[in-house]
Amino acid sequence: MAVRKRRKAKQTTRKRKTPKRKATRKTTRKKTSRKKPAKKRKASGLMKMNYHLSASLATVCGTKKCSRPQVMKKVWAYIKKNKLQDNQNRRMINPDQKLGSVLGDRPINMLKMAGALSKHLKQA
Repeated sequence: MAVRKRRKAKQTTRKRKTPKRKATRKTTRKKTSRKKPAKKRKASGLMKMNYHLSASLATVCGTKKCSRPQVMKKVWAYIKKNKLQDNQNRRMINPDQKLGSVLGDRPINMLKMAGALSKHLKQA
């Protein structure tokens, strides 16, 4: 007698189709309102404080009194205008005679520049 092997019926796993939801559109009326004029933001924190600049820093910045972020912005503008960044290592700043009176004569790392500038700022 030959033994017959029963074949298992392949069970097909059908994915049930989920019914698609109908897109519902909400119709809303747009409110017509007048736009309010933009309010000026009040200065806070570091922007609020004004500092008196030393004479040597005032010649670089062009003002005698301004906030710390404005000082950094003006010093960076001076550095880029006069091309004082080192060509090989852009982090190093090679001060000229005018900037050297503020930062010192040796090349300085840009991350240490803020500390060197703080000696020339006095609270107003």
